[in-house]
Amino acid sequence: MLPNPLHPAVVHFPIVLAFLLPLFAIGALVAIRRGARPLRAWSLPLAVGAALTLSSWVAVQTGEAQDERVERVVAEQPLESHEEAAELFLTLSGVLLLVSATGLVRGVVGRAGRITATVGAVALVVAAAQVGHSGGELVYRHGAASAYVPNPAGASAGASTSSNDRIANRDRQD
Repeated sequence: MLPNPLHPAVVHFPIVLAFLLPLFAIGALVAIRRGARPLRAWSLPLAVGAALTLSSWVAVQTGEAQDERVERVVAEQPLESHEEAAELFLTLSGVLLLVSATGLVRGVVGRAGRITATVGAVALVVAAAQVGHSGGELVYRHGAASAYVPNPAGASAGASTSSNDRIANRDRQD
């Protein structure tokens, strides 16, 4: 029993995980500095990074699956801009996952991997915000959600008519 459309239901996972990943990475660095084993402490940010990459891939796939339907109501430029930002975000999250994996290695390489991954996680928040903003604009500014409304012309006409009727009735009463 999956929602339809699926894309709006899954896109929030990568955004939330992108904002949480720097917190987990910083927490792991602090724990390691206080004496925690790097392998154990760094496993949590690595798992969050893996979930981020997987959920980003799912979001891109579901977006592509629903692309044609939304293209009927949204101009090509904002839709393509959002797609490109999402694909870049997916690529960056995958690269960050690989860098994060080096954080499991012992010694200088592992330490450098953990620090680099933490800085990368903070930077990835910017990419997540850009993807989220462009997706929000598709829905709220360009009307992408109307691709899933059964009768968008009738619904909006009915709403504006009843709104106009209320205004007219109120004016008559004054």
